[in-house]
Amino acid sequence: MSQWVTVWRAAHLVGVPRSVLQQRVRGGELLLSDGLIATETLLRLYPQLQLEDSGLLERVTQIKDQAFGRRIRERVLPSQEVLAQRMFRQSQELADLRRHLHQYHALVMELRDAIRAQAEAAPDDAALQRLATQASTGLARVLATDPVNMLDVMDDMLKVMCAQVTVRPSGHQFSVEGHDTLLQAGLKAGLKLNYGCGNGSCGMCKVRVVAGEVLRVQHFDYPLSESEKAQGYTLLCAHTAATGELTLETLEAHGPQDIPQQQIVTTLRQVRELGTDTRLVHLQTPRSHRLRFLAGQSVTLGLAATGAGSGEGDDLHRTLPVASCPCDDRNLQFFVGRDAADPFARQVFDGRLKPGLAVDLWGPVGDFVLAESDRPLVFAACDLGFAPVKSLIEHALARDEAPSISLYWLATRPDGHFLANQCRAWSAALDSFEHHLAYHSDAGAGAHQLAQSMREDLIDIACDYYVAGPESFVTALQADLRAAGVAADQIHMEVS
Repeated sequence: MSQWVTVWRAAHLVGVPRSVLQQRVRGGELLLSDGLIATETLLRLYPQLQLEDSGLLERVTQIKDQAFGRRIRERVLPSQEVLAQRMFRQSQELADLRRHLHQYHALVMELRDAIRAQAEAAPDDAALQRLATQASTGLARVLATDPVNMLDVMDDMLKVMCAQVTVRPSGHQFSVEGHDTLLQAGLKAGLKLNYGCGNGSCGMCKVRVVAGEVLRVQHFDYPLSESEKAQGYTLLCAHTAATGELTLETLEAHGPQDIPQQQIVTTLRQVRELGTDTRLVHLQTPRSHRLRFLAGQSVTLGLAATGAGSGEGDDLHRTLPVASCPCDDRNLQFFVGRDAADPFARQVFDGRLKPGLAVDLWGPVGDFVLAESDRPLVFAACDLGFAPVKSLIEHALARDEAPSISLYWLATRPDGHFLANQCRAWSAALDSFEHHLAYHSDAGAGAHQLAQSMREDLIDIACDYYVAGPESFVTALQADLRAAGVAADQIHMEVS
């Protein structure tokens, strides 16, 4: 008998991105019933699917490899306590199912025996005889052994290894793997959850458990009231899923207006060379005060000039886009280009910023963020405009909802493609991702070059475009896209 699973769970079972199944739903190949997919339907669409080909089973069998087992246990499998809780809940469900089956079986047996007795008492009653035969053959057919639906087996296994969480009222879903808390797993999946400190002190990540159970995995100091406990409230940052399926109730941020302004003293972890004229600045927030931001947003960094030994008269401030994903809210990356006229850049390139330096941070600001859409995504960047685009791409990959992602990156200087290897890695690992690297000494002319490439590949497809770079690049590309018929609300721009 077929089971019904969510699109998220179905994607895990067959080993494809969720966006692939959503495309098949939109194309009419895959039918939903109340948002659920029948495993029998999945097997018809993917007849070649075998359990041993599934990444799910591979994760388990890899544990047998001693050289790899420790990493798998640490990163993929939950703790022993969480596994025990989930298996116990699964056993409870199985016991309840068996109890009901036994009761139904007993009821059917009683009805069959009663029909037989009536049929023997009235041998001339043809209808009663047919009913007695139908009861006997029907019971035999139900008790016969049917082939096992491997997707059903995998689904039960997946519930133990990897819990599925549904957030209401948005309907967003994410998985909880390994030792992640609910907050960590939700951020990795690209959800805009409400939170503050991340360590159980502020209570901003408070949610209500609607269905399923949670297990505390971290200490927390925030005092939940007795009323809140009775209503099922808990903290995302201190708990994980104790059952294979969990439903939570909480509000999520809809846009930049829902993200509070923050001031944090961060620590410089590293300044690393990405190219002759490009540096990566890696900052880390305190464990008790992480930066909550949306992919594509910017923050202002402040350096104490005297503390950095720069010789500059005043403190230095620079607003930069965050080049990393919100899923890692403690480790923030920024790209800084060489600029002799910029005191901030001079400090970065002169080598006077040492690990451990305190760097003030204010923000976030900006509305260059992903819009809610199921259209393919096209990103266009020029030189350091790749910073917010990189954050958006990583966030889009975490959300796993876009049918496809295309990146067009223009360089106007020799080291303009300072993370070309990252782009190649995305293309190699993801079927739905493609990238195009272009060179032109003039940003505006290069934008026309990119627009021509897009016109050949994408303009006939309804896409959302995200454009970041110098003003000449952004203005020229926007004009070309509009001239090609792209609607204004499908073009999102950020001038660096």
